[in-house]
Amino acid sequence: MPDTQHSDPLDPFEERLTAGLHDAGNAFETDRAALATAGALKGRRRLLRRRNAAVMSGAAGIALVGVGGALLLPSGSTGTQASPATSTRASATSSAPAPVSGEALFRSLAHLVGDGAYSKVEARGTAEGPSPYVHVVFDDGKGKSAVELSLGRVEPGSDEARQATTCPGKALTHYDACGTSRLADGSVVMVLQGYEYPDRRVDTKLWSAELVTPQGQHVSISEWNAAAEKDAPITRPQPPLSPAQLRKAAAATIWRDAIDAMPVDPNSPVTPPSPTETGATLSVTSTLRTLLPKGLTVSEAGDTDDSGFGYLVVDDGKGKTLVQVNVQADMSDVEGELFGSDAEVLSDGTKVATHQGPGEKGGSGVVMWTVDTIRTDGRRVVISAFNSGAQDTPATRPTPALTMNQLRTIALSPNWL
Repeated sequence: MPDTQHSDPLDPFEERLTAGLHDAGNAFETDRAALATAGALKGRRRLLRRRNAAVMSGAAGIALVGVGGALLLPSGSTGTQASPATSTRASATSSAPAPVSGEALFRSLAHLVGDGAYSKVEARGTAEGPSPYVHVVFDDGKGKSAVELSLGRVEPGSDEARQATTCPGKALTHYDACGTSRLADGSVVMVLQGYEYPDRRVDTKLWSAELVTPQGQHVSISEWNAAAEKDAPITRPQPPLSPAQLRKAAAATIWRDAIDAMPVDPNSPVTPPSPTETGATLSVTSTLRTLLPKGLTVSEAGDTDDSGFGYLVVDDGKGKTLVQVNVQADMSDVEGELFGSDAEVLSDGTKVATHQGPGEKGGSGVVMWTVDTIRTDGRRVVISAFNSGAQDTPATRPTPALTMNQLRTIALSPNWL
């Protein structure tokens, strides 16, 4: 999608990172948590666009209806099949599926969404650039709603495929409901009823359906109760499609036909790389679990798209504690900004900084305890614990379940190496 229409939640973080990263040792993990929250909330719907670094030119996206214009389309029933007139099909004798135009994708989406006025239509077909998509503003007479379709591929059986249809952890985000189901053909679809802003500073609702087939076809449909994702007034109580309608729309076979018509990336791996090929061992969350002191029960665990972040919600019987860890390599270039002159230096050259202060996400009475470390090779491990199961919910106990010494022991563990 054009940058002017959609701001990626990664951009502010990346700008801060390159500009100077942090003014205090705890700022980085706070931002990472916000990043993880936003990624989880959106259910990887932006992953289809982020995977392609190219920025669309004006000719790449087809503006079917100009700004301020509206197209009134009768769509009939919202079944799982798109109207034959709305799609470009390959002939029975064709060796490869024919390209599907942006206009065909738009008309198929409109057929599934329903009767109403469609404006600010943008679409990109399977032969017009990476990651086909449609973005419209829909009005059924009950208020305007932004609706978006994104199509792509994931490696079957990969972590990416699994994460796309896994409900996010409630320790990192607010949502009203989330459910995952398996279709008769083996496809998995997740429907998430959440919010555009993880901290709910504005109650713009974001409902999305993420479907992944056994062949790796990935369909993402999102809708809002406003005419734009951000910076637009709420125009209706709920997005137009119910969760059941979202699920049915994502399952329409036209989307799979369109994905099959996408050019195959020659650089795409045939099979997922093995742990030995990538040098991977345990995930951050799995490693954190192995390092927990005895007496703690884990009630929630999760990693994000970025394998350098993980979290656990633990309880020692006296209340929940959110524990989150960031692991990053090659941070030597910002070491001076992250670790001041008062940082402790260990015998092997590792630097350690600690911080205890109030939480920064609005939870009443929440405190944040942090141990930040950096090795001589630039590998940074920072761990934070809160006296609540989430940063933006009220404290469940006076202090976190882990002491500063226990956090220090975890951060300095050789297991992170």
